[in-house]
Order: sequence, then C-alpha cells, then structure tokens
Amino acid sequence: MKPFLLFVFINLSVTFAYAQPQSTVGLITDHTGEPIPFASIYQTESNVGASANGEGVFRLTLPVGKHQLVASAVGYSPTTINIEVPSTDSIRIRLNKENYVLEEVVIGNGEDPAYEMIRKAIKKRKTHLNQSGPYTAQVYIKGLQRMLKAPKKFFGVDLDKVGREMGLDSNRRGIIYLSESESEITVDPPSHFKEEMISSKVSGSNRAFSFNRASDLQLNFYENHQPIFEGLSSRPFVSPIADNAFSYYEYKYLGSSEEAGLVINKIKVIPKRKAEPLYKGDIYIVEDEWRIYSVNLLLDNESSINIVDSLNIKQLFTPLDDEVWMPANTQLDFKVGILGFNVGGYFSAIYQDYELLGDVDPKLFREALRIEEDINKKNSDYWVDNRPIPLTEEESRDYVFKDSIRRRNESKEYLDSVDRESNKFKPLGFLTGGYSHSNRYKKEYFHFSSPITSLLYNTVEGLAINYGLSYSKEVDTTLNRYLNLSARVRYGFANERLNANATARIPVKKHDFTLSGGSDVVDLNPLQSLPFLFNTVTTLALGENYKKLYEKQFAAIAWSYTFPGNIRVSSGVDWESRHWLPNATDFTLWDRNRDKLTSNNPFTPETDVPVFDDHRAFKAHMSLSYDFSNRYETYPSGRRYLSSKYPRLTVKYTKGIKEVLGSDVDYDLVSASVYKSNIPLGMSGKLAFTIEAGTFLNNNQLFYPDFKHFNGNEILLVDQQLTSFLNLDYYQHRTKNSFLQAHTEYNLSGMLTSKVPLLRKLKLDEIIGLHYLHTSELNHYGEVHLGLQWKALRVMYSRSLSDQHVLDGKSAIRVGIKLF
Repeated sequence: MKPFLLFVFINLSVTFAYAQPQSTVGLITDHTGEPIPFASIYQTESNVGASANGEGVFRLTLPVGKHQLVASAVGYSPTTINIEVPSTDSIRIRLNKENYVLEEVVIGNGEDPAYEMIRKAIKKRKTHLNQSGPYTAQVYIKGLQRMLKAPKKFFGVDLDKVGREMGLDSNRRGIIYLSESESEITVDPPSHFKEEMISSKVSGSNRAFSFNRASDLQLNFYENHQPIFEGLSSRPFVSPIADNAFSYYEYKYLGSSEEAGLVINKIKVIPKRKAEPLYKGDIYIVEDEWRIYSVNLLLDNESSINIVDSLNIKQLFTPLDDEVWMPANTQLDFKVGILGFNVGGYFSAIYQDYELLGDVDPKLFREALRIEEDINKKNSDYWVDNRPIPLTEEESRDYVFKDSIRRRNESKEYLDSVDRESNKFKPLGFLTGGYSHSNRYKKEYFHFSSPITSLLYNTVEGLAINYGLSYSKEVDTTLNRYLNLSARVRYGFANERLNANATARIPVKKHDFTLSGGSDVVDLNPLQSLPFLFNTVTTLALGENYKKLYEKQFAAIAWSYTFPGNIRVSSGVDWESRHWLPNATDFTLWDRNRDKLTSNNPFTPETDVPVFDDHRAFKAHMSLSYDFSNRYETYPSGRRYLSSKYPRLTVKYTKGIKEVLGSDVDYDLVSASVYKSNIPLGMSGKLAFTIEAGTFLNNNQLFYPDFKHFNGNEILLVDQQLTSFLNLDYYQHRTKNSFLQAHTEYNLSGMLTSKVPLLRKLKLDEIIGLHYLHTSELNHYGEVHLGLQWKALRVMYSRSLSDQHVLDGKSAIRVGIKLF
C-alpha cells in the first residue's frame, strides 16, 4: 500500500502545482533586437497585465493553460501571441515600429486633415471624459531617480565620499531614489478621486512611505487642462484636445494604421508659441470613435516649466468594453540639470483590475488618501509575487545594498561615529553659520546661533547682539512630534541694557502648548512690518531709522488644537510690563546722514518724548479658524486636511483685563477675516485675496501696542505679504475704533511676458495688486501696485489714493523679497 499511496501523493502534488498560477517571464524587443523599456503586455481574456522593466523584461503570472497575450508600446504596432503555461521555452516578443500610411485626404481650403480629426475629438471630449462613470482600479507605481553626473566637490563637501555612502559608482553615478507602491483608487470622473495605498517599499528605508502617488499620475487629457506636479508651471498645461486647443496648437497629420480592426490616426502636436504651458509630440486618435488611443508628449524649457529640464509623458489606453477605454499605463520620464548635477528618472504607473461601479456615495471621497502604518512591512516574497514590473539587476542590487546601509546607519555605533564627525567645532563655521550638536541615536539636537548673523543695529540700542540657542528632541515617533526649547540673550552696546527670554513648545498628543517669558526689545507695531535686517541697512547706510522700539518684561502661555472637521482653535494669556526707550546713538556710516535720524517716537520725530508711560497689560485671546475643507489625507500620524476651494474664515477676540497682576488695560477687540490664496484661473493665472473687519467693543484704557496696527512700508526693500501696504507709514495709522482692510493680488503667471522674446527665458510673472484701508481716523485709503516677479524676488511700482492730501498720489518703486 505504501508505494501506491506515495504514487497518489506525488500525482496529487504535481496536479496541484500545475493548477497554481505560474510566473511567465519574457523579453520585448524591437525589430533590431533592442529591448523596449516599459512596454505593456496584457492577457486578452482579462485585464490582467504587466509592464516590461527598463531592460524590456516582463513577468506575468497566469494560470495553467493556453493564453493569448497582446504586447504594445507607444510608437510600436501591437503584437498578439499565443502561449501555453507552463512552458520551458522563454518568451520573446518582437514589436515593429509603427507604420503609418499617409493617405491623401482632401479637405477644403487645403487644410491639413489633422484639424478636422482634432475638431471631432474635441466634440467628443466630454463624452469620453465621463463615459466610464465611477470605477475602481489597482495601480502599481515604480519611481526611480538616477544620478547621471555630479561634481567631485560641492561647497567644500567631498561628493565621492557621499556617493559611496549612497551606493554610487566611482564616477558618482547610480540610483539615488527607488520606490514601489501599490494603491487602490476609486474614481468618479471628472473630479472625485480617492487613493488607498496598499503597500510601499522605499530602497534604504523600512519606515518611510513612498512618494509615489496615483493622484499625481492621474493625467486625463480629456480635461481641458492638466496641472501635473505642483510647481512644475505657474499655469496648467493645455490639452491637445481642449475646447480652445486651436488657439494654442497647430497640427499635422502623419498617417494612419489599422490595429485590431481600428484605424489609428497619428497627429503631430505643435505649439504655436514658445514659453507657454504647451505640449509637443504626438497624439493618436481612433477613427470614427475619436477617442485617444495613446499619447507621446514632451514638456521642455520651451514649455516654460520649472524644476525639471524636460518631462516626457507617454500614456497608453486599453478597452474595457466596446464603449469604455481606460489608461493601461502612464510613463513620465524626466531630466534635471542644476549646479553641475544631472539627474534622470521616471515614474511608471500600471493600471489593472478595473471595475466599473454604479452610483458612489460622494462622502467616500472626503478621504482623498489613506496610508496605514504597516503597509511598508511587506516582505520580499510579497513583492516578487505582486510587482507587475520586474526589477532590473541594478535595482535588485540597490535594494540589497541600501538595506544593509540602513541597518548599519540605524546602529548606535554608526550614529555615534557620524555625530563625532559632524559635531566637531569649526571656528569659521561657527562665526558664519553657528554650531550644531546632534545625538542622532537619542534624536536630540542643539543649535547655537552664528555671532555674525546675530548682530543688528538701531538708534535705540546701537550695535546689538540678539544671540539664540535651541534644543529639540523627538518625543513621538508615530506623530513626528518634537519638544522644542529656545532662549535668546540680547544686549545693546549703546544703551547697555541686557534682555533675555526663553520659549518652550511642548506637544501633548495632538495638542500644542507654548510657554514663554523673560524680557525683550520689540517693535511698537506688533506686526513687525520692518525686519531688523532691513532697518540695520537703512539706518547705517541712509540715516533712515524707521523702526521704533520698546522694552517689555513678559510671561505667556498658549494652546492650540485642531478639532475634527479641520476647525483650529488657539487661545492664551499674556502679561507684559512695558517700558519705552529713547535713542542712545546717532551713529551712521556717513556723517551727512545723521541729520536724517528721527527720535524713537513716530509722532514727535524731533524729540524723544515717550510714546506711553510705563504700564502693565494682562490680555486673554482666542482665535477660531475654519476653511470649510471636508477632504483630508490619513497618515499613521493622523489626518492632514487639504485646502478647500472656499476661503478660510478666522474669528479673533482679545480682552485686556484691568487690575489682574497690576494690569492697566481695559478693552475688547473682535475681528473676523476671510483669506484665500492660489485661486486657479486656468490659463489666466491665479488670484489671492483677504478681507478683515473688526471693532473695539470697548476702548476704556489701552496703550499704543494694544491698538489695531497695519502692515506699512516706507523703504525700497519690503518683506511683502498679501496684507502689505507699500506706501503706508509703519506707525501713524493705527486705530482704537472700527476698521476694514482688503487686499487682493492677481498673478498673471507669465501670460504677457511669455510673448516677449527677450523676457520669456526669465519666466517672469506679472503682478497686479489692490489694497484698501478704512478707519475713522484715515477714512478711505487705497493702493495699486504693478510689478514683475522672478521666484522670490519682485520689483513693483506702487501708487496711493486717499482722501488725505498728504497721502494721495504718493508713488514709489519697491523691491519685494520673501524672507519666509
């Protein structure tokens, strides 16, 4: 019996093994035998598919039996083969270059036939945009970045040593980022999208989550515009089949081919103008159905893009049924070159397991993204079985090498050795950039400020040093929360006054507490419109000492918390003992400028008369803000709400309480504001605005710092905010009554400058701003500014309009610099 039982067992085992899905590996090449990177391969009787890797190798898991496979790639004619699983023969699939026959098509007025095809595609755009209805799909994304070139040294840093730590070769070339992710997406076209990340793998880390996002690769050319990555362009990109595409593109018919009974037209897309957010390349349109078959489009410097030098977009569609076609894969290839570094890479997305749904509850899409804590814990066997793009040998080595580096880097011995090297004190570095001391194993960090950058100058203190040190320690790894302690010592060499203060920011679960106290020299205008650096320069160089100061002793406690629904609440109490300070020096770099200096009282510039008598103030304050956002992303650390299309509403209340801790103030100030930035206007740029209104319910007793102040400016340089008035005095126009201010700025995002040949390469943004202020003292005051912006720098012309003759018609040139 035993031999018989053994025979039965062996046969059952073999039968069971052959019944299981088998891995089929193959190679996709062109007619010359060269591999075709990232070609797609699908089983015809299902939407099970995969993609070749960068070397043309694919891996497809199929059940035992006969199967028909279709391989395709943008620019090649699809090929159908029949295979039987299992098979001992390796699969080799050859794709031929597309052969598009240029047929003679007669169109009136000699028009290229591509224009009529595009018209028909535009007419069907909305139909194809919404044709699928709600659906779900599985998305696999691989992201890779490779260093192509790097200098040997960069700002004194030995990049050969850094490169070895990163796994680069002796020429500082190799993979610097490799990640894979799987997500399940639920989509209700055109705007509802939800993603749940199922698994994540990042080379060199077992804690990080992949930067791959299906939402970033959800490019839909049936939409009029594609924003693509944030920061890639200040304006969205215009689809080749947008409703107004003929205003932006020219087209050329390149021929047609027949594939699976369909006639595919190849059309060349040509931008009409440079420095516009436009594609160049080819779009493939299905005859009669006028849907997109595939695209091969390029964005480069002529497309006015930022961050990268070029971005090549390939997208291939596959039919789910006779009516609905969906993306089979999306490939983004990019190149970046900056400061001697050249980086190339790609993001490749494979879409599988589409399922068309009926109605979907809109509440489902309130959660835009979900990432659970354990999704990066999947082992190697899981990824071998589930990744539809097999790893290349280089990628496999990168995972192994960087995993060993990670284990070494997490050891206490290694972290201590790194700390010993980085914690070495360097006198020159300390003078210019400060000194940092780290204990990476305990996640503790100390920083001592630079003595040079701590220096400042004003006529109240003369040369002063405002020296700081800080300490931080991670106290919650899951929530990525840190305890932060800081202290500053300030000494004025002219008035010989010493001040010191400290601040502690303490996280308790999702609550934030801040404790602070000590003494300091601060601006009379609590908005601090004039940065100390700018005041130092103008005082020494020009004799323009606009900044007015006073000294205070203080103690404060504050609390903030974000409630479910993205309602943020903060509150606190402050006690201050205030003392006005006179000027202590009239030194400037040139003696002729001394006569321009004014007193430390903005109302009596010739005489140092105190702005206020010494007094104490005890205040309680509370703020409530809500931006009407009901969409959020869920991470292991908690929810992060996404910006809403509606403005953020903020309500504030401050009460000055008399006789508490000797307080002399008695007032109630309430205000409400709405704010919204980056309002997209399509190809016309973007808009931002804010409106604030408020009143003092009582103003029985308050002192100058308690008044409502506004963001003024009187010098060439300005740290410009949306609420900045460019020609308004810093201190004159405060109020203790009702007020209303409104600000708006329109950024044309290069809409005009891109049409000027000498300017388009600079990628300048045109800026138009309007500002309005009403108080009982000032009545009506307004400003308009026009300017050009390059990155964080802008040059503007500003002009004032006012009921008051002294302010009306004032104009100035301002240079805006965003310091924060």
